[in-house]
Amino acid sequence: MSGETEASLPKITVRVERGGESGLTFRVIPCLDVKDGRVVKGIQFKNLRDLGDPAESARRYAEQGADEIVFLDITAAPEGRDTDLDWVRRTAEQVFIPLSVGGGVRKLDDAARLLRAGADKVATNTAAIERPELLTELAEHFGSQCVVLSVDAKRLTGSDQPPAWDVVTHGGRKARNMDVLEWIERGVELGAGEILLTSIDADGTRDGYDLELMRRVTRQVSVPVIASGGAGNLDHLADAMEAGASAVLAASIFHEGTYTVAEVKHRLRQRGFAMREEIG
Repeated sequence: MSGETEASLPKITVRVERGGESGLTFRVIPCLDVKDGRVVKGIQFKNLRDLGDPAESARRYAEQGADEIVFLDITAAPEGRDTDLDWVRRTAEQVFIPLSVGGGVRKLDDAARLLRAGADKVATNTAAIERPELLTELAEHFGSQCVVLSVDAKRLTGSDQPPAWDVVTHGGRKARNMDVLEWIERGVELGAGEILLTSIDADGTRDGYDLELMRRVTRQVSVPVIASGGAGNLDHLADAMEAGASAVLAASIFHEGTYTVAEVKHRLRQRGFAMREEIG
């Protein structure tokens, strides 16, 4: 794990294309929501269940062939506190694939602490909405490759107009009255090097990702977009990649043993997506 925080890191923008055409690979990313130092999972961030120790869970998924791990401290922002660094350090000591951590990143010092603790990327959501220049500050100091803009989207209903999505925070409980597509485009212009896009409507339902949302976003920006929210079976993951996602993020199907990461990657290879080969 690099843990780099030097201001000299270059600002880059990357477009991940279909593996067979570009030689680059798609990514499969287990997501670990953390509350009070424990992995939890619920439906639309409600009725949370304890699923174990973050470092142990991350190590298990790395051994299965995960390309990256995303940790989201889901109560850091609502509680106005920093992310607990203990489980970040313990994970970094045991897991040697990229580690992204979000929750409680409100200023440069917060990001620097996470990177020093072993994170490779930091994700920001609420703080970027409230102070968008944070994205530029992070990109200028650490490089855009370290900056993930996490966006929670809720579909607007009851209109005859084309589909639209509102930006929400606090587990979908707080509407921001911001158009998702406009916010993501602005976030990339400000320095975000990657988008973690979660459909709050689909989160935890296992009914599939919001593919229309994914298509709209990936047509609009040229940075990698991670699909999040709604994975229930192997085809859902492939469908998200077909819709333009550079990576697929899932929680329930991994935490509950429905599929291993290796099984997911095997299925995606069958659908024609280039995957990193597992070691061992």
